Amino acid sequence: MLRRLHLLPGLLLLPLLALAQEIDLDPLLNARTPPEGVVFEIVTGDEDALEWALPQVKRAIDRLRQRFPDVPIAVVTHGEEMFALETSVRDSYTEVHDTVRSLLAEDVTVHACGTFAGWRGLAEEHFPDYVNLSAAGPAQVNDYRALGYTVIVVSDD
Repeated sequence: MLRRLHLLPGLLLLPLLALAQEIDLDPLLNARTPPEGVVFEIVTGDEDALEWALPQVKRAIDRLRQRFPDVPIAVVTHGEEMFALETSVRDSYTEVHDTVRSLLAEDVTVHACGTFAGWRGLAEEHFPDYVNLSAAGPAQVNDYRALGYTVIVVSDD
């Protein structure tokens, strides 16, 4: 299945296709200077999507950190996939939760959308302490963008 990925340096949108489930980081990795930061924005209509999206993001983070070891990185998830991060389904999504914990250990902040959670009657206590429930996922992405972060969108459409 092809998944469309978008790299947003500032406001520029470059569509990319992930054929081998890899995020094309060449524009960032070939740059002479590191980006101010990188935020991976994950938004899909599939609760299971973090099972494929997080491994892609993790590999991309590893590549970024090889080239720019100190670049700040965050992940914001604000589609159906974010509900795999609920504490109540942790046993069904063990690898997803393990990956998020490993990202935290690598100084990567992982955010889920508090607004979307609220629409389902969920609050911060419904998510583990290694997931930061932001007020709103899109606003969190915009906050990172305002700090000069490059936004990489990972989606299923």
